[in-house]
Amino acid sequence: MSEIAAHIARTIAAEIAAQPRQVEAAVALLDAGATVPFIARYRKEATGGLDDTQLRRLEERLGYLRELEDRRTAVIESIRSQNKLTDALEAKLRAAMTKAEVEDLYLPYKPKRRTRGEIARENGLEPLLDALLGDRALVPAEAAAAYINDKVADAKAALEGARDILMERLAENAELLGRLRAYLRAHAVLRSRVWPGKEAEGVKYADYFDHREPWHKIAGHRALAMMRGRNEEILMLELEVDADDPAPYKPVERMVAEVIGARADGGAADAWLMDAARWTWRVKLNTTLSVDLMSELRQRAEAEAIEVFARNLKDLLLAAPAGARVTMGLDPGIRTGVKVAVVDGTGKLLDTATIYPFQPRNDVRGAQAELARLIARHRVELIAIGNGTASRETDKLVAELLPLLPEPRPIKLVVSEAGASVYSASQIASAEFPNLDVSLRGAVSIARRLQDPLAELVKIDPKSIGVGQYQHDVDPYRLAKALDAVVEDAVNAVGVDLNTASASLLARVSGLGASLAEAIVAHRNAHGAFRSRKQLLEVSRLGPKTFEQCAGFLRIRDGDEPLDASSVHPEAYDLAQKIVKACGRELRSLMGDSKTLRALDPRAFVDERFGLPTVRDIIDELEKPGRDPRPAFRTARFADGVHEITDLKPGMVLEGTVTNVAAFGAFVDIGVHQDGLVHVSQLADRFVKDPREIVKAGDIVKVRVVEVDPARKRIALSMRKDDGGARRVGAGSDRRTPERRDTRGAKKPAAAAPQGALGAALLEALRKR
Repeated sequence: MSEIAAHIARTIAAEIAAQPRQVEAAVALLDAGATVPFIARYRKEATGGLDDTQLRRLEERLGYLRELEDRRTAVIESIRSQNKLTDALEAKLRAAMTKAEVEDLYLPYKPKRRTRGEIARENGLEPLLDALLGDRALVPAEAAAAYINDKVADAKAALEGARDILMERLAENAELLGRLRAYLRAHAVLRSRVWPGKEAEGVKYADYFDHREPWHKIAGHRALAMMRGRNEEILMLELEVDADDPAPYKPVERMVAEVIGARADGGAADAWLMDAARWTWRVKLNTTLSVDLMSELRQRAEAEAIEVFARNLKDLLLAAPAGARVTMGLDPGIRTGVKVAVVDGTGKLLDTATIYPFQPRNDVRGAQAELARLIARHRVELIAIGNGTASRETDKLVAELLPLLPEPRPIKLVVSEAGASVYSASQIASAEFPNLDVSLRGAVSIARRLQDPLAELVKIDPKSIGVGQYQHDVDPYRLAKALDAVVEDAVNAVGVDLNTASASLLARVSGLGASLAEAIVAHRNAHGAFRSRKQLLEVSRLGPKTFEQCAGFLRIRDGDEPLDASSVHPEAYDLAQKIVKACGRELRSLMGDSKTLRALDPRAFVDERFGLPTVRDIIDELEKPGRDPRPAFRTARFADGVHEITDLKPGMVLEGTVTNVAAFGAFVDIGVHQDGLVHVSQLADRFVKDPREIVKAGDIVKVRVVEVDPARKRIALSMRKDDGGARRVGAGSDRRTPERRDTRGAKKPAAAAPQGALGAALLEALRKR
């Protein structure tokens, strides 16, 4: 291993709390084409058990540090080609830890356009500057008189030229730039003010109309909000440093002066040099470093926003699936009607309809009759209602219908429809439903995402799912890369059924991509269901290396090999059989027998190929074959009579679903078309640094309404127990299913008898069952 590679390994190891040898092993696997999910799950012996979070951080930092080394090498060669590389300079370049430090050192040697300093040198003014630096007793104006010529009009022009040369020297002083940058990071203040006359237009930025905050303390979401306000020409932003310091020369100006040894109490030359230092700071260095720090702030804020989005997306992808139940999806609408789609337990489309219960038709009776007909015909078990426009009205429509139906009645739920419209118009949806109206595809997506959120959401661009924090303000490439990694990790953590998965889902499996996923589906359609994982090698262009990466994450139910339904990798089947043989049982009968498997000593099965981590993983998998890491299915119940933001009153205690978790708190859907915010200070009766310590996207929580602002569409909520008992629902032992929760403490309701004309219409629909 080269010294550079060893240095990178040591640096990353310190950052991710690992040993260099672990990092070296992971890097070697990544360079050989292994994916993060594969390394995390099947190469624990090699990496010492690095998890997917550590590996993702390792992968990111590896890219940066390799780019840094490439740039460092290029800079050293550039300076060497100019015959200006000294041992001391090379040592500084090799010691630089960031790209910014390398660029600072390169500034004096970087090819540049003709500068004012160069022109001054050509005019013979550098000796004047050197004279003033060397003899502080000189009177600048008198010394400058000797340098007047046909290109330098007078002493004033000579001194301005000398100052230009000095400014260039100071601006290229890497040590000074480093000191100033560190000082600004610690002491700079970001000042935000509203542009005059923009107060009404920019009311949503009112919190930043006159705002000052230390640069190093600015939370990412506030930084992005202010930057968006600046981009919309509502706010003015500037970095201030030592604005309140009354001294004649600010600390930053004195730092510049110290480099040239200038003193405020010195002679005439010192006074000129002090003014030149101040000029350099105000005209050159302040601007340059302010741009650097604002760029650094944006990068820091973007990293925070991307992390928030990534964590929320992971929670959403790994949300509890309702499972293989016949589901009706309702995509609410008013004028255009409510789109209805019914899918079977596998997500196959069975039926569609459009109903018009709202204005302008107001056909409530016909709408409920049509819903009743579809429910009876297809024995619908779940009804998924999209949470967009008219969702509460649609929810009420279904709520009034359900008591009129015979048992067993479907369970209704309101689910996020974020991204459903994007899916509807996508090529994936067109390929799945070429003859289905675009508007009805959204209803299909809503139904399927209740059955299996992961399988459906992978069809949508993650940026369109809408669980981010200022996601439209961040670097799209960085965001896409991070979100793709989240999707990949989530899909592989759950595993994929090889014989039912869509190409979109298969494309996210370790080692596969869109092309191979489509090839697998084509092979499946042509030759029927896969009977074993080995048959994957028959798929066009899928070779041994790809098979190694993907096989462990693909499941085959009821295939020829029972282990194909588990996460045991084919490379370890012999080890699994060895464990089975030690139990004296047949594999199928042993799977799920916790008592027998827990009695084994994993150390007895360790050999030269597989260590203790792999043995334990196999035993765990045999104990709970094909286990799904996602939680049990639950849902929130919205309060009756609360449909609009105007229905809310302070003090109300409501149940809702966490839709988004940001650095400053959690957003909760309480069924009024506008999520409420539980500020981080209101999440618990203790200090909370990270909201995810308390909640995550998809959690069912009880909240208390603290404040309602309909004009600004803001709802303030609290989960503090000392504010009325608001709490997280489902924590600890309260894991009741919706069916049990709905009936606990009450007699099971009898089927209600239909009444009046509506009842007659429903009975007629049910007779067609």
